[in-house]
Amino acid sequence: MRIDDILTRDKTLFSFEFFPPKTDNGWSALSARLAAFEALEPSFVSVTYGAGGSTRDKTNALVKHLATETSLDPIPHLTCVGHSKKDIGELLTGYAEVGIDNLLALRGDKPQEGIADSDFSYGADLVKHIKSFNGRAFGVGVAGYPEGHPETPNRLTQMEHLKAKVDAGADWICTQLFFDNNAFYDWKERCELSGINAPILAGIMPITSIANMKSMAELAGGTNFPAALQRRLMRCQDDPDAVRNVGISWAAEQCADLLDHDVRGIHFFTMNQSFATEDIYKSLGVTSSSKLR
Repeated sequence: MRIDDILTRDKTLFSFEFFPPKTDNGWSALSARLAAFEALEPSFVSVTYGAGGSTRDKTNALVKHLATETSLDPIPHLTCVGHSKKDIGELLTGYAEVGIDNLLALRGDKPQEGIADSDFSYGADLVKHIKSFNGRAFGVGVAGYPEGHPETPNRLTQMEHLKAKVDAGADWICTQLFFDNNAFYDWKERCELSGINAPILAGIMPITSIANMKSMAELAGGTNFPAALQRRLMRCQDDPDAVRNVGISWAAEQCADLLDHDVRGIHFFTMNQSFATEDIYKSLGVTSSSKLR
């Protein structure tokens, strides 16, 4: 189902992000959890794509499995770093052939080693290329950064880049994770002032351990960890279960506040684990997305 139809169907969207496991054990573990994710009735699920296309085959395999073996509606990430127009054309053709309706178009991270040649300089270039594809009219999502992108410290320039992606044909925006809702609301208002009116899904990732928090800080550069959140975590830092409970509780509070402010959608970064997302739904008093729409 194309994203515009999903947006029409669901007053509030709820979506989950998976990554393609690297090992057989990882695949088995995710497969065992898919039924729990299905029970939460997301509007769609997205599947990440490694730096420079490093997980290309695994991403494709997971997308096809979700599309054919589950009730989940998969949206593949597609990055342009390290890819030629020919590479992207082949990927688009393959997705069209298996009936994929939507893509999340990203510039993508550069590989840690080597040089990533590409026919695309920016995410907007990839959006334009997807929209010009003749084989299928894909719905296209792009990324937004409420607390800034580490490679573009100039926030005015950053907003120009986002507007360029929307003007190129992006149908919706999915944000990077954040822990301060006020920062999200201010950024959303700045989007409106810049003429960016595409539907916005708020990215939420619960902290489940101190190591998990440090990893987020490294991967999602620019993300702020509010003092109140850090204070709560510091009180129980030697108790892993308590840290997990604090992180999930904070994320649940974020979600409740976002819903109170009529957010268009919430995108959960699940790390392929269902328990945290399930606990957030329980904290909201529901067992599935249908109760929140």
